[in-house]
Amino acid sequence: MIELVLPDGTKMSVESGVRGVDVASKISEGLAKKAVAVKVNDTLMDITTPITTGGAFSIITDRNPEGLEILRHTAAHVLAQAVESLYPNAKATIGPVIENGFYYDFAGIIIKEDELPKIEAKMAEIVAADYPISRQMMARDEAERFFAERGEPYKVEIIRDMPEDVKEVSIYTQGDYVELCRGPHLPRTGMLGKAFKLTKVSAAYWRGDATKESLQRVYGTAFFNEKELKNYFTMLEEAERRDHRKLGKEMDLYHFEEFAPGDVFWHPRGWTLFQTLIDYMRKRQKAVGYVEINTPQLMNRVLWETSGHWDWYQENMFTTTVEEKAFALKPMNCPGGVLVFKHGLTSYRDLPQYIGEFGRVHRYEASGAIHGLMRVRAFTQDDAHIFCTPEQLHDELQNVVKLMVSIYEDFGMTDMKIKLSTRPAERIGSDEIWDFLENGLAEAITDMGYTYEINAGDGAFYGPKLDFKLRDAIGREWQLGTLQADLNLPERFDVNYVGEDGQKHRPIMLHRALFGSLERFLGVYIESTAGRFPFWLAPVQIMVAPVTNDQDDYAKKVLKRLQRAGIRAEADLRNEKISYKVREHSLKKIPVIAVVGKNEAAEETLTLRRLGEEKQVVMKLEDAVKQFKLDARYPSVEYDD
Repeated sequence: MIELVLPDGTKMSVESGVRGVDVASKISEGLAKKAVAVKVNDTLMDITTPITTGGAFSIITDRNPEGLEILRHTAAHVLAQAVESLYPNAKATIGPVIENGFYYDFAGIIIKEDELPKIEAKMAEIVAADYPISRQMMARDEAERFFAERGEPYKVEIIRDMPEDVKEVSIYTQGDYVELCRGPHLPRTGMLGKAFKLTKVSAAYWRGDATKESLQRVYGTAFFNEKELKNYFTMLEEAERRDHRKLGKEMDLYHFEEFAPGDVFWHPRGWTLFQTLIDYMRKRQKAVGYVEINTPQLMNRVLWETSGHWDWYQENMFTTTVEEKAFALKPMNCPGGVLVFKHGLTSYRDLPQYIGEFGRVHRYEASGAIHGLMRVRAFTQDDAHIFCTPEQLHDELQNVVKLMVSIYEDFGMTDMKIKLSTRPAERIGSDEIWDFLENGLAEAITDMGYTYEINAGDGAFYGPKLDFKLRDAIGREWQLGTLQADLNLPERFDVNYVGEDGQKHRPIMLHRALFGSLERFLGVYIESTAGRFPFWLAPVQIMVAPVTNDQDDYAKKVLKRLQRAGIRAEADLRNEKISYKVREHSLKKIPVIAVVGKNEAAEETLTLRRLGEEKQVVMKLEDAVKQFKLDARYPSVEYDD
């Protein structure tokens, strides 16, 4: 007998070798019908796989994120079966689940997008056939012979490249389709239902290596019901409408050139927006004790060897040689911050120290990975490095999180998830240091009432980190801020402080970026708001628009008064109809259009049209100026009235 512990703490004794579906049936027949897999001690298993070890046990249904991944994994297999059935020369290679869907790569064929409906129809036939999906274990050498005899060289290569300690592999069968796969999968093809859709085709390479065979990739997505599928494509349509590249052009914010791939050409309005973000962050940081520095962008190779970046990150760095010495554009701001802190001997009484830098960094991204503001080669981080004692670590971690959450709230971004990225396989530092820092991060956010997910092995090479994911207005998740804990760089740079005992001690170094990258944050924020920035952030807050040229002098007076009050205002003095001006500036997402006609000029008033509102408001010029000065204030920043 083995003992299973259910999510509510209930213990259940069952015979060793029992299937997950049988355990589910003992709990509830309805639950057994909904089950797509089970989890035993954090290991996902098919519902028909014998359970031979006790421990934590849960049933995966359509309500679990893992359930959707299993559904999509099965959809990828159904796609592969359909393609091999329709195209006898096709060889299925690999077909993983990806964010929002799945894909499968095929050798030996070329598929055009207009062929996708035909493949979908064949997939529907396979679903309707409701084939049982069975799993069997096969000795490694036997599996290699099995796939070789079937003429599947890609499966053979996968098996040969497995670690030597792998003695058995799992094989899945549905109808006449056989696949090498770890699983788990749905128990029957019929459970896939009708809520799947193939979306596009593209070229790919075997194992992502451009020197290897060219493959045909077919993308798709799947959900547990057709409503979710419909909602997904509605979201895609909305995302296309909000695309920051499209809106950036319409709003005249920035553009890109082939002369500088992955680097932004900011236009006046875009640069104003960028600098306003920095000014806001500068004020928020200064209020809680940060000082600001600036460090060189080009630094000697020796620095990067000391930090470890030369060994661990060189392929992503831009390098050059000057006077026979190797230099690199900084991909990180951290070493510069360390050198500033190290410049003078610090006492424990001086800690913690908060050192901020709006540092521009350069990282090599493959040309195919560059994507608007979201993925660039040169960007600015709202970076800061906090140096503290081990005793201060808990409070300082929490202080960063509090500031981060407050800032996100100012931008209306409150739906947040936290991931704890733990030690990667290749890293610097001892396990004792990693244990201390990982536990410190986990305890700090747990004590604040936050939950987190483990992102195993995704920490930086020098320390673990917290990644903060925010959900935007249409439900997409974006990773923005990060908080890293580090004892390794202080060690490598021999950084010390004088403790209360008069001896030298290593400080802990916290790395944090709240926006992350200003460029990427703006890309995310443009799409989340559809370009409708709050008044305080908008690069042009008010557009003054005279009805006719007879009101140009008054419009100029209004403009001067607004600008003198610190309002970012412009005037449209073109000889165009007022309806044309209003429509054009509304499309450019100007928050307020101040219309001035004959009556307004005579009475020194403004007729105000706020973006997205039908109602117009007439205000005295001076009253409007007072109101706009209040509206232009940064949220969460104290002002002296």
